[in-house]
Amino acid sequence: MKADVSIAQNSGTYKIRVIGRATFECSAPVRNLAKNLDRDGFECISIDLKGCTGMDSTFMGVLAMLGLRAMKQKATMEVLNANDDSRDLLDGLGLSKLFTFRDEAEATTPDYQSVCGQLQEEKSNTVLEAHEVLMEVDEANIPKFEKVVELVRKDIEK
Repeated sequence: MKADVSIAQNSGTYKIRVIGRATFECSAPVRNLAKNLDRDGFECISIDLKGCTGMDSTFMGVLAMLGLRAMKQKATMEVLNANDDSRDLLDGLGLSKLFTFRDEAEATTPDYQSVCGQLQEEKSNTVLEAHEVLMEVDEANIPKFEKVVELVRKDIEK
């Protein structure tokens, strides 16, 4: 099942909800949010993974982008309701150091807007940037993703 990724924003707090398997197919809007956070200013980003059934490396790279932006802004970056599999995936790429993990029931449902749907060129750029960030966050990821980065760069240059 393709993921439904939704974003809500209120007074410097961003909430992202993931339902289904989060892949490169739905990563570009979250990447765009990460790129614009420096400009907009924020205090907290919450990623609710309660409905997430899995993540690929591109989506996790985009989460790493958010985590790095939060550290830079001295903002809170929290991952909510991650199951053991999601937690293992994030731990396996050395990303746990970027997030605070919590389990929590959401008291109120914010006004989420679905953000899925993007152009192929945007997907390719998202895949490239996400994997570059993964290699930057943890050197152990370089041998895992250097071929992906090389192939995507070649594909973009065509």
